[in-house]
Amino acid sequence: MTQANKFIAYYRVSTDKQGQSGLGLEAQQKAVADFLNGGKSSLIKEYTEVESGKINSRPQLAEAIQNCRAYGAKLVIAKLDRLSRDAHFLLGLEEAGIDFVAADMPNANRLTVGIMAMVAEEERRMISKRTKDALAAAKARGTKLGGNRGVVPIWECSALGIAAIQKRARDRAADIAPIIRALQTAGAESLRAIARGLNQAGIPTARGQGKWSAKQVARVLERIS
Repeated sequence: MTQANKFIAYYRVSTDKQGQSGLGLEAQQKAVADFLNGGKSSLIKEYTEVESGKINSRPQLAEAIQNCRAYGAKLVIAKLDRLSRDAHFLLGLEEAGIDFVAADMPNANRLTVGIMAMVAEEERRMISKRTKDALAAAKARGTKLGGNRGVVPIWECSALGIAAIQKRARDRAADIAPIIRALQTAGAESLRAIARGLNQAGIPTARGQGKWSAKQVARVLERIS
């Protein structure tokens, strides 16, 4: 099953009362169900957050994003405002390495995120300008600034590239770790058994091709140990 057919749903209600009563939640669930065409697409997991829209610390969303990466799935939400009223938060969601869609505006989500990204970029540009102005003022006062002019040696570029690859591998292992632990708890003790469980669950390999092998599982376990 391709990513286009695999979804993880994220719902948010603003108060404990709403969370307990289902007020607003059922409407979100129905919007997502309608968007998924009554079962033609696979809804792997659902997450519900009880949180204020002004707060960007959301453990349920973080777990949903982690599982989107693990399963190679797309995050689906009922409305864009269920994620955040803060532009840079949606920019961060895009940078999380997953795709997402809003049931109420399925064709506009990328445009919306793009606009928000532009706003966030402008904010960063203004911060950078203020920093440069402050450094220029310090230099004018006679403050001695650092000698590094931004030139990075070739060997350092190579080391940075290797470090980036290793980080991606560690991040990928961290995403899959909870699923592997669940398989182990369920009785999958050998590497082959874990690989078989990952394949049955539809978890893509690091390259997104082929099936999990015992050797690949061993590498993941080594990274998370």
